[in-house]
Amino acid sequence: MTSNQNPELIKKVEGVIDQIRPYLEADGGNIRFVDLTDDMVVNVELLGACGSCPMSTMTLKSGVEQAMKKAIPQIKSVEAINLNVY
Repeated sequence: MTSNQNPELIKKVEGVIDQIRPYLEADGGNIRFVDLTDDMVVNVELLGACGSCPMSTMTLKSGVEQAMKKAIPQIKSVEAINLNVY
């Protein structure tokens, strides 16, 4: 799993994250782009309240990932590097 070096695609990913950020901030959370893998997985870090909220997995998959896939269809998934999913 190596970082995708496509600066244009990374800029689009960051743009989607910037659109989502105000909604997370309204609930005391935040999100940080970490990297984009060669297999088109966006890795993010959930910050603030999002890092410990029991609904973070749902927010990530139903909110962030769906918005990302809609805006950038080649994205396969969005994963939080600091979220333990069991």
